Amino acid sequence: MSAPERIPPRSVTTAELLAEGELAVVGRIRDASNAALYCTVSHDGREAACIYKPVAGERPLWDFPDGTLAQREVAAYEVSEATGWGLVPRTVLREGPYGQGMCQLWIEGQPDTELLALVEGEEAEEGWKAIGPADVGEGRTALLVHADDERLRRLAVLDAVINNADRKGGHLLPDGEGRLYGIDHGVTFNAENKLRTLLWGWAGEPLTGEATEVLKGLKESLEEGAALALRLAELLTPAEVQATRARVEALLESGRHPEPTGEWPAIPWPPV
Repeated sequence: MSAPERIPPRSVTTAELLAEGELAVVGRIRDASNAALYCTVSHDGREAACIYKPVAGERPLWDFPDGTLAQREVAAYEVSEATGWGLVPRTVLREGPYGQGMCQLWIEGQPDTELLALVEGEEAEEGWKAIGPADVGEGRTALLVHADDERLRRLAVLDAVINNADRKGGHLLPDGEGRLYGIDHGVTFNAENKLRTLLWGWAGEPLTGEATEVLKGLKESLEEGAALALRLAELLTPAEVQATRARVEALLESGRHPEPTGEWPAIPWPPV
């Protein structure tokens, strides 16, 4: 009798690793506004670094329901995946050492990648987009600019869809393979317009053809009963899901990147 065929073990997917792996807390990210724990997660011989943000460690906010930031982080990942741009690291909702929370794959950013800068003068040079003047002390100002980078432009569109109220420079993570990720999406999806970002360089400019096609796909994915709409309904309120649909439709109708409304500060503080 011949020996049975040996079936190689199935490799663990990143989603399974984050959702089912054993979380071991290594340390805490001290400059995070909410509890953010640097961890390792291991499962069936595979291990990775990740960030775990327990709901129990979320600070109450006056304009967001208590205990919902972790779900919003997952919702941002789901919308990012639906765009096909993959701008948010793999993110899941799971139980951990301190209860339910968000678990996100750790991205090792490349600090030598220049995406933001302070420059002299009133206009941005070629390859850069102006954000606005910034106080640099002693009564002096400089022009804050961001790179005219298609990855940032995609992220600006995603932020407009998810209504990101806190897109800071420190939330931009270019990796060593040329990809750009955005992190920290707890204050997103509010039903009221709260867009605050450093990525205003394209404000009022026409959307790219690529962005328009992506938004058309999102509109279909957000229709009643569609997969993305059903998934967001598990994470957000009905009013927030409907507001997300409305933002996508408004972007398609205008065909342009949104502009600051002037009703509140358009740039988060601190900006980095």
